[in-house]
Amino acid sequence: MSRYDLTELEWRFIEPILPTKVRGVKRRNDRQVLNGILYVLRTGCPWRDLPARYGPYTTVYNRFRRWTLAGVWDRIMDAVVDAHNGDVVMIDGTSVRVHHAGATLKKTIPDAAWVVHVAV
Repeated sequence: MSRYDLTELEWRFIEPILPTKVRGVKRRNDRQVLNGILYVLRTGCPWRDLPARYGPYTTVYNRFRRWTLAGVWDRIMDAVVDAHNGDVVMIDGTSVRVHHAGATLKKTIPDAAWVVHVAV
């Protein structure tokens, strides 16, 4: 088991929520695909770089996309919150930006005796 894979407890809460409608060929294992999706989301790697143990990257991506359009991720997040009795806090930092004054701040002022240090 990879450190990015679901634990047994997590899987027990999520499994009943996943869609079970089967069309066409036999589906790949939902847990394996879900672990592949979580691997990509947690590591930030491109879909094509997904390790082979999670199955074909196209299958993993297609399932991620279908579940996104069907609202499955919202139901999964609700189940996670319910499993923890509503005691879950999540922060998304994808839209954090620097104030425009911080983006144009000069690091040193040549005529002054002091230097401005910018934390990165």
